Amino acid sequence: MDMRCLWCLAFCVLLVASRIGFADEPLNVSISTPAFSQGDPIPVEYAKKGQNISPELRFGTVPASTKSLVVIVDDLDAPTGIWNHWLVWNLPPDTTSIPEGKVPAGAVQGKNSFGNTSYDGPVPPSGTHHYFFHLFALDTTLSLPAGSDRAALDAAMKGHIVGKGVTFGVYSASQ
Repeated sequence: MDMRCLWCLAFCVLLVASRIGFADEPLNVSISTPAFSQGDPIPVEYAKKGQNISPELRFGTVPASTKSLVVIVDDLDAPTGIWNHWLVWNLPPDTTSIPEGKVPAGAVQGKNSFGNTSYDGPVPPSGTHHYFFHLFALDTTLSLPAGSDRAALDAAMKGHIVGKGVTFGVYSASQ
């Protein structure tokens, strides 16, 4: 990865963190996927026009005070603002991965911007969009019901984040 890409990545991470209100939280948890390298194109099988399944996600060590994990997948390039593709919370703190197309037992899914309580993959209306995969470590378990929206999730997480990480991929309307 060249220096320009690293600066772009750093800027994107700060932008994402500030847009969702958690800029002061440390980036101290790793999240990755074997499906694509950070910043690379997301394979079509994970897009709405493909199989529309979530990619496998892998997590690094979380802080000892972690009681639950949250995964948020969003697109900040959407013409209407932040577009949420997946909201899932109350993953056990010892979760080290989420298998492709699966949700761990006991985890709760929220309503994404498509109106679904599931993962919905990339489907940009035009151009190339950046899709961010956020991992948050919380010092609590959330008491949000399934189907809650992003605003409710963000409000419930506020003041409880003990760690976070982010990775991203890109997807083009022409893919």
